[in-house]
Amino acid sequence: MRPHYWFRWLSQQGTPRLVLRTQARRGDPFAMLMGGPDGIRDPYPLIEQLRGQGRLVHTKLSWATFDHELSRAILRDSRFGVRTPESFNIPKPLQLLAQRSPLPPNPVEAPSMLVIDPPEHTAMRKPVASAFTPRAIAKLRDRVETVTAELLEQLPSGGSADLVTSFAAQVPIAIISEMLGFPDKDRAVFLDWGDRMTPMLDVGISWRAHYRALKSMELMNDYLDGHIARLRRNPGDDILSTLVSAGELDDYALKATASLLMGAGFETTVNLIGNGVVQLLAHPDQLERLRAQPDLWPNAVEEVLRIDSPVQTTARTALEDVELDGILVHKNHTVVLSLAGANRDPNVFADPTRFDVGRANAKDHLSFSNGIHVCLGASLARMEGTYALRALFDRFPDLTLDGTPRRRQLFTLHGYEHMPVRLGRRARTPESAAV
Repeated sequence: MRPHYWFRWLSQQGTPRLVLRTQARRGDPFAMLMGGPDGIRDPYPLIEQLRGQGRLVHTKLSWATFDHELSRAILRDSRFGVRTPESFNIPKPLQLLAQRSPLPPNPVEAPSMLVIDPPEHTAMRKPVASAFTPRAIAKLRDRVETVTAELLEQLPSGGSADLVTSFAAQVPIAIISEMLGFPDKDRAVFLDWGDRMTPMLDVGISWRAHYRALKSMELMNDYLDGHIARLRRNPGDDILSTLVSAGELDDYALKATASLLMGAGFETTVNLIGNGVVQLLAHPDQLERLRAQPDLWPNAVEEVLRIDSPVQTTARTALEDVELDGILVHKNHTVVLSLAGANRDPNVFADPTRFDVGRANAKDHLSFSNGIHVCLGASLARMEGTYALRALFDRFPDLTLDGTPRRRQLFTLHGYEHMPVRLGRRARTPESAAV
């Protein structure tokens, strides 16, 4: 064990973990929502309980809001910046020990776009944004269709499968790997690294989960060193080759960007597809409506994003004293924004717990955040999710669950790690059309 790993965990995860577990045992709904001692189950009853306490709720670690209007305003307010671990009341000696042992480039520490503000954020985002323009995403559509068709053809007609590992995870990892110039043979190891690293987006994770994540970060760092060196010698037409050739980012920033794009290009989509399958199977009337009105599929994806958000929360730190809803939030204090709560705000969405693929304002959800940190890959996730879900149900119209799907025990990311299904017979003529 590396001592600086332990000090980092104690400063950034261990102290908040102790507070959260203590408060959860005392019945604090916010601490229970963030995990508590027994992990995440159904977050939505706790969200509604906290919503009842007001638009801005004070907790032991931070402020929190479950209000759509307030969340959207904070996300667009330049007086707030992205959260860093130093926002919590961590003892200074522990902070200093953690700062002296920087991690390998990763999505949860600077210079990752996820955790930096302008002007650094602007400089990092600009060279990457061109890969996610509507025109660039449109060019990827044929490849998404091909990958999806290949994966569906590999599923056993009349058989059973784990729909997460055999389909929902495979579509996005194939596309983002191609966008970054990674060989197909390396997809499995990326999935393993990603599974170990995603808990770092939560607060108060265990020492074991933290250590596994750091070891995976080191392995990914070594891999990216070799990959970037190869791209310098023999660049391709992928986004990482473009960034390498442009010379605007050093190797550390290139690796941070690549690891962030791997996570952002994968996590939202795999959870969107899995959540969508469960919602549609639980609401057969809505699935039948989609079969009768296939033009509603893009809106159905927006409704899945709204009612069961793949990313449940984000946070912002006040860069100065800010008054919110008549309450003063002091400089350096953090506000946790429940995107899942905002997406079920009854002041914005009528009958918010009802799954309605024809909901007129479904796209008003905040699942991709808002403001300058809005998800770069939102259009890609929408396109992948729409085509994958439609093609799946067209190819396997009798698909059913074969047991209870198992949720990932995370607070920030909301999806399934295991989804047993009976596929039924494969339809002879796929009815999927371009989306």
